[in-house]
Amino acid sequence: MRTRCDRTPAWGLLQAGFDSTGKNFDLRDAFASDPNRFANFSQDAPHVFADLSKNLINSTTQALLFDLARQCGLEAHRDAMFAGEAINSTENRAVMHFLLRNKPVAQYIPARAAIDKIADKAAEIEATLNAMLAFAEQTRADVGITDIVNIGIGGSDLGPQMAVLALDEFADKAKRFHFVSNVDGQELAGVLAQCRPQTTQFLIASKTFTTAETLLNAQSAKAWFEAHGGQHVDRHFAALTTNVAAANAFGITTTFGFWDWVGGRYSLWSAIGLPIAIAIGAKGFREFLAGAHAMDEHFCTVPLEQNLPVRLALLDVWYRNFHGFASRSIAPYSFPMRRLPAYLQQLEMESNGKRVDAQGESLPFETAPVLWGEPGTNGQHAYFQMLHQGTSVVPVEFIAVKNAANSLPGHHQKLLANVIAQAQALMLGKADAGGHKHFPGNRPSTFLLLDELTPASLGALLALQEHRVFVSGSIWGINSFDQWGVELGKVLAQDIELRLQSGEAAGLDGSTAGLLQRLRSSAR
Repeated sequence: MRTRCDRTPAWGLLQAGFDSTGKNFDLRDAFASDPNRFANFSQDAPHVFADLSKNLINSTTQALLFDLARQCGLEAHRDAMFAGEAINSTENRAVMHFLLRNKPVAQYIPARAAIDKIADKAAEIEATLNAMLAFAEQTRADVGITDIVNIGIGGSDLGPQMAVLALDEFADKAKRFHFVSNVDGQELAGVLAQCRPQTTQFLIASKTFTTAETLLNAQSAKAWFEAHGGQHVDRHFAALTTNVAAANAFGITTTFGFWDWVGGRYSLWSAIGLPIAIAIGAKGFREFLAGAHAMDEHFCTVPLEQNLPVRLALLDVWYRNFHGFASRSIAPYSFPMRRLPAYLQQLEMESNGKRVDAQGESLPFETAPVLWGEPGTNGQHAYFQMLHQGTSVVPVEFIAVKNAANSLPGHHQKLLANVIAQAQALMLGKADAGGHKHFPGNRPSTFLLLDELTPASLGALLALQEHRVFVSGSIWGINSFDQWGVELGKVLAQDIELRLQSGEAAGLDGSTAGLLQRLRSSAR
């Protein structure tokens, strides 16, 4: 049984602790008084080392946060998800993307009946994975294919694009990978200008094959393909979808499906990950899944006190609801992971950007923070000024890789020196009587370190973030697995599109009517 966080005894104790000591907590004093602080607030998890010691927290607060998690029924909620229960209550769906990691789950599902309930899916999942990976290997081996164009949006774009870029070191260098998501034709036109029909493989990624932006881009790509002498649409187009009939009507015969218990932002482990598999090969993709599975096991079997997704999520709750920090900056000091902030934006803000709890009651507290960021060291020369000296405190999540993937002398050492120094500077600050060079310091950060950026370590890092989002949503008592907020604008856009053609403005508000007229009068 879930209990919303503000209805637990621990919530009141946390507020009292924040009022008495938490709001004036000073990291510099904490390190001075505890020589073991780094050891006490850091830990290893599969493929990831985490230093949490530069966060505004002490052992008393951390213990209360663990009490909060237990009083909210976090462990039972986690077990319900892994048992295949329909925890996505507004859509009456199970949430089982973890099954796509293609490993047995018996060791951490609590009930034998639950294991039996989902065991029949294993063969189907394995067959789909094998078919997808066979196609990936076939495409990799086809020297006539030089360009892979993935057409999707949201989870059908952000995850695969981020992962292909991140794993470029392992990618097939004979192929070029392109990702088209925006309905703005400039994006598709720019990609098509780099391609030739006879050497291009298009992947149309849409679970329902009804996503408006994706279908328009797919239709335009098909029209370009045929107009420029392309033949055999069925060979050059594949669909990642459950709507086989619609894909067939489009002219696509090669399809790879997935299931309604796989949400869009959790779908890169499924057939949506086909671009990743083409890039890094079947072996690399299985390593990617294995890294995620290792983090699944950690999340399900390790006590809360050393459970990294839980510890990160409880920090998020502490900062959002007690310190009032409204955002978190993601700073990957790894150029290959440059799209990670955008991927995490969708993962967290679409999951936990909710104003009502799972029962539909309005929440009296804040939920998802705003996530934003850029790769280091670029961010240092853009927005770090505000992080160090601005009026708002923004927790920063630094992500670094210990071993370089390139052999250029001096570069990686300088990169690592910068990321360590930025975290140190945020914490220590610097006094200046004149004010302009004064750094207040005491600004929190988390440091996540991978030994190497590999398919396995990336898989673990992404699964870590998925489970972290689940935990904070569970504490807040919300449903992290629906996204009704994206629907209203899409419905209204259909009406506006017709009005742009007809000019009919009846029933519109003054601003919308004025913009409609302005656009019609200037349209070419």
